[in-house]
Amino acid sequence: MEAHGTLRDGPEARARVGAPLATALLLVATLAGCAGPGAQHAENVDAAQPFAVVLGTAQDGGLPQLGCRGPHCSAARENPARRRLVSSLLLVDPRSGQRWLFDATPDLGEQVERADLAAPRAPVEGRPPLFDAVFLTHAHIGHYLGLAELGREAYGSRSQVVYATPRMAGFLESNGPWDRLLSEDHLRVVELVPGERVELASELSVTAFTVPHRDEYSDTVGFRIEGPERSLLFVPDIDKWERYEAVTFEDLVAGVDVALVDGTFFEDGEIPGRAMADIPHPFIVETLERFTRMPSKGRGELWFTHLNHTNPAASPASPEAARVREAGARVAPDGQRFPL
Repeated sequence: MEAHGTLRDGPEARARVGAPLATALLLVATLAGCAGPGAQHAENVDAAQPFAVVLGTAQDGGLPQLGCRGPHCSAARENPARRRLVSSLLLVDPRSGQRWLFDATPDLGEQVERADLAAPRAPVEGRPPLFDAVFLTHAHIGHYLGLAELGREAYGSRSQVVYATPRMAGFLESNGPWDRLLSEDHLRVVELVPGERVELASELSVTAFTVPHRDEYSDTVGFRIEGPERSLLFVPDIDKWERYEAVTFEDLVAGVDVALVDGTFFEDGEIPGRAMADIPHPFIVETLERFTRMPSKGRGELWFTHLNHTNPAASPASPEAARVREAGARVAPDGQRFPL
């Protein structure tokens, strides 16, 4: 991994990495000629081609969710095939055996097992980093809480590199137990500046970009991953598309081959007795309305992740999931693989 800076211990010595992009428009540069009609499956892929695999597709609480006795949670308890782990993504480069994690969730233990199946690693003595790096979107529990598993009480990782924005890095350095993970060198933070490209390997890079969301403790970013042949957008958490001033939803989706985006709720009224304006995720029906108005030629694939435990589209057999498919999009299952 190419890093334009030096990793050093301590909160006063975060490294900055990446080379500035010419303009923000490079984040959404149109790759219309590359977009395929649907996700490619592993059997159709060169074994040496980088790929991303979905390690989880649920909102922060997972499916089933703690204390939930609703129909979707009950069905997931009765049928393990309907379980969904918390939203996370693994990027793998078979050419070198490297792998990178996007968001460290409360389901990290099981997701490491899944990562080991997707990208096996030779046994190494001691407690080496589990990933070549972890990229964090923001400081909500479903997206960084798994870092605690890397401390001395559990895995006890040695110098696991974590990419975080300056504000997110400052949060980790200034609050326990995360500060101890840093001072004891279980984690090593690399400052990630939105708009700057991180070169991971030949023809494989990651660029973070800021998105609007509840930012009590950190800002929030999405990621654009560029592979040798295809590109992928990962935006698991965002407020309404109308609140995003940098670019439009249409630009984001048209600018990549695969867009894996926030599908927390299917539609308004999904949580009885609660004003959903207080939880301003874009409803799937709203996103689909915008998606279907786009010219079909040249638009990227649209996949939904980060589904709340109340979301009926989490069941592939539901009418809601059928509506997603009829609109030319898909609800991502855990384990979905995207060649890059």
